[in-house]
Amino acid sequence: MNQTTPVTPEEFFLLLRERFFQLLKEHDLLEQSVSLAARSLTPEEAIGITRRKDFPIISGKDVMVQAECAGALGQAFTDAPAVFHGTLGEVCRLDILSSSHDRGIFIASLNAVMKHLGLLECTVHCRNDGPELCAGDAAVWVRENWGCPKIGLIGYQPSLLERLGAEFPLRVADLNPDNIGKERYGHLVEDGGSDQVREDICAWADLVLCTGSTICNGTIVNFLPLGSKVVFYGTTLAGAAALMGLRQMCFADRYQ
Repeated sequence: MNQTTPVTPEEFFLLLRERFFQLLKEHDLLEQSVSLAARSLTPEEAIGITRRKDFPIISGKDVMVQAECAGALGQAFTDAPAVFHGTLGEVCRLDILSSSHDRGIFIASLNAVMKHLGLLECTVHCRNDGPELCAGDAAVWVRENWGCPKIGLIGYQPSLLERLGAEFPLRVADLNPDNIGKERYGHLVEDGGSDQVREDICAWADLVLCTGSTICNGTIVNFLPLGSKVVFYGTTLAGAAALMGLRQMCFADRYQ
């Protein structure tokens, strides 16, 4: 995919589904009765016991959906949880264009399948002290790859916000009204639902770190025109990033 070319949600998700379908066909999985189970995880199951209590998964605003394929796990962070049990062929027939519930199942299942095939890591969220350690790794990664950039952080991830905000010029945006307009770790949380705010932050920033959960709510296409300037973080986008050629930053497999 050419990241500099704007795409519609329909174009993006149809292409993603086609590439997943071809992957299943290539590995002779589409016609097999491969069982998938997806369920919503409790906060403790998803992220363990953490020092801070303001992660979205803990505050109850979003949930983690987990899929299992032949013992391999894949997760998706979504505000539209669902339960599903079926085949990979049925997963490919889910309504990922208009149903957020189906999209969460599809993304979690995609991650589980690619983990099963050994095509990627980081399909399960880090736990306990992992988010703090991961934020430290992220700061090192930013310094090594970008120097001292102005960072636009899309999505409220408290560990990243506190650590990166202490080292780099940073603006943060979120969709949760409980965060918008509030100061978090010394930074005002701006309205991520405003096109003007989003565009202003992205124009200001040298590096846009965008939550991979934007693939579940469909807003990921707003950031694709940024090209190499945007890097997606987190486990949710793992499978789709690999299939669609998107840049991703995640260290989850270090801290399970």
